[in-house]
Amino acid sequence: MLLEFSCSNHKSIGEKIVFSLIAGSDTFREEKTFEFGKYKVLPSAVIYGANGSGKSNFIDAISFVKNLVINSINHQPGQGIRQIPHKMNGLEKESEYQIHFVVKGVMYVFGFSLKNLLVTEEYLYYFPKGKQAKIFERDEKDFTAGSKFTGKFNACKDVLKPNRLMLSCAANFSSVPEIEDAYRFFLDELIVYHPSMQDRWMNYSIYQMNTDPNIKSAVITLLKELGTGIKDIEVTIDQQKIETLNLPPFLSDDFKKMLLQQEVDAITAKVVYDDFETDLFSEESTGIQKLFGMLCPLIDIMKNGKVLVCDEIESGLHEALVYELIRKFVDFKSDKFAQLIFTTHETGLLNLDSFRRDQIWFAEMKTTGRSTDLYSLAEIKNIRKEENFGKGYISGKYGAIPMLNIDFANVVQKMQ
Repeated sequence: MLLEFSCSNHKSIGEKIVFSLIAGSDTFREEKTFEFGKYKVLPSAVIYGANGSGKSNFIDAISFVKNLVINSINHQPGQGIRQIPHKMNGLEKESEYQIHFVVKGVMYVFGFSLKNLLVTEEYLYYFPKGKQAKIFERDEKDFTAGSKFTGKFNACKDVLKPNRLMLSCAANFSSVPEIEDAYRFFLDELIVYHPSMQDRWMNYSIYQMNTDPNIKSAVITLLKELGTGIKDIEVTIDQQKIETLNLPPFLSDDFKKMLLQQEVDAITAKVVYDDFETDLFSEESTGIQKLFGMLCPLIDIMKNGKVLVCDEIESGLHEALVYELIRKFVDFKSDKFAQLIFTTHETGLLNLDSFRRDQIWFAEMKTTGRSTDLYSLAEIKNIRKEENFGKGYISGKYGAIPMLNIDFANVVQKMQ
């Protein structure tokens, strides 16, 4: 589970913002929350905001932390960490990141700071039996281990560099179960999706449906329940030689010869309706293609209780389809607790039948400092439960929308 994420000085995010999935005191749809110790944890959250308000940069910050944990062990000497600070802060002001998450029923808090593209601080704590304990603390190149972990990270001393995270090094050069659990949260449990990843998700889905009958059955069932009219999908994956005509002309003759000796996967996918069938790749709409690409990963996330963070979930999908996907995600019954955090412009989702007030978030670009602010509907006073949230959002009552009062006729007249 993801409990909380905060960051500062990351792209359009200047001052610290805090995003939380810990439920407030509202009892609406309390049965959908998950009890963890003294907390009730939310299964989902939606983030609204104008174009350029920083919604995607918030998602990017989470993705940045995930990727740095997984990949910084591979950074070479002299390389800086590829991070973009806020324009008005720059590299000399620290960028801070902190995330609270749960693995195997234990809460962890992980955080680090960057300055001039290098790590200046890092820490990892956990809460066995609800009490905080140190796993490690780091100050630039030096680190100290908690009392339980004394001597466990000795192998990390030579590989820890200013451009590498201690968590990344310890996961690769120690055998500490708590480190492995924390690392695997970022590697396997925290899934970040962006529309640019559609091809990778599509390939994953195609291969899953071709090899796992249970996955294919679940996908077909979901497609039927979503009202697509699709009855089946027939996937075939064969091996075939590369044709000479399909090779780019700029390749060398030796390289072409090597490629022509290899075999590649030839994939066909037929979508079956009542009276006809179509080719998934050449005849179906981008919406159906995206739906196919998303369903297998979604089923895996729901069944195994992972966290999905999704930018622009509605891209290429009809609003009604988005609503049904979200509803099925939240209502999915499993002994695991899955979570969904996503950005969207679809105001039709803004109603309390879908979300509690503490599940609705807004990103807004503050005029002072040109920095992203992030806040939930629960933080705004005098909001009634029966209020039309979509109408209130569009009218600007909650902020976080484009300027809708521009006199375009006057602007056009001045241009003439």
